Amino acid sequence: MKKLLVSPAPHIHGKESTRGLMRDVIIALAPSLLVSIYFFGFSAIKLAFVGAITCVLVEYAIQKYIIKAKPSVKDYSAALTGLLLALNLPPNSPWWIVFIGSLVAIGIAKMSFGGLGQNLFNPALVGRVFLLVSFPVIMTDWTTPASWFREGIDSSTGATALSIVKEGLSKGMTMDEIFAQNDFSYAQMLFSKIGGSVGEVSAFALLLGLVYLLIRRVIRPHIPLSILGSVAIFSGIFWLIKPEQFPDPIFTILTGGILMGAIFMATDYVTSPMSSKGMIIYGVGIGVITVLIRFFGAYPEGISFAILIMNATVPLLNNYFKPERFGKEVKNG
Repeated sequence: MKKLLVSPAPHIHGKESTRGLMRDVIIALAPSLLVSIYFFGFSAIKLAFVGAITCVLVEYAIQKYIIKAKPSVKDYSAALTGLLLALNLPPNSPWWIVFIGSLVAIGIAKMSFGGLGQNLFNPALVGRVFLLVSFPVIMTDWTTPASWFREGIDSSTGATALSIVKEGLSKGMTMDEIFAQNDFSYAQMLFSKIGGSVGEVSAFALLLGLVYLLIRRVIRPHIPLSILGSVAIFSGIFWLIKPEQFPDPIFTILTGGILMGAIFMATDYVTSPMSSKGMIIYGVGIGVITVLIRFFGAYPEGISFAILIMNATVPLLNNYFKPERFGKEVKNG
């Protein structure tokens, strides 16, 4: 028998478990984490370690001492939340920022709803957005620390590609001038560090994770492809109309957190729709909102806000797009 996809009931019992699925997602994040360690050294390790440990300890404490439930930290979901939160932070973030974000992610976004399977919003994204609103200076400090592998190189301060573009356009520069001035290249965006959060270092590493998740059938392609497709089409329309003011679709997809969000955040089982139609609408909504925030909003990035907004629509999508009832006769023609 072929391995079945994760899907709405009815279910056939198999070897899959929550622990196994969470483990697969962590494995899929490994390429991105390893690349971030190469570029950022101890800073990346510190953020990942503090995030994972804090989330596990907070969930354990709440379950054991507050709600008096059997601790479920062995399912790896809390550790995954901490790792995702860490990968969505600037590389030079202090440890206490990760600690506060983990408290919010687990204590408010997850456990206040009842725990795994009952939360409405993606916990890691709630933690990140809380930190962005509460500590905007730290959360937009793109200082690049010296790596273990590049000893003797001093830390440098820079901006993300999205920030550079937004600032350049506000000064009346064209996209061609911005590209020429900053020596942007698509190869650089795909394979190496171009600035951004810890997990945004390499688009190629994130795409490797996507391939792994699809091969393992942990996720279905509907959400990632609908997000990336809608971003490409919607941003492409603006680019075709006014290419000197709007970036092209390739730049839009390869920079910032779109790949991280589309592959690892929007596909969260609990906060995404169950039906194929619901997934597509959900993904398109995320893509469109992201482009609108990027092009016309105050923030250069919009994927986190877009996913949280569409998380709120998931109950409606699940209610409207229901799968056929088991045993229901389907009319042909």
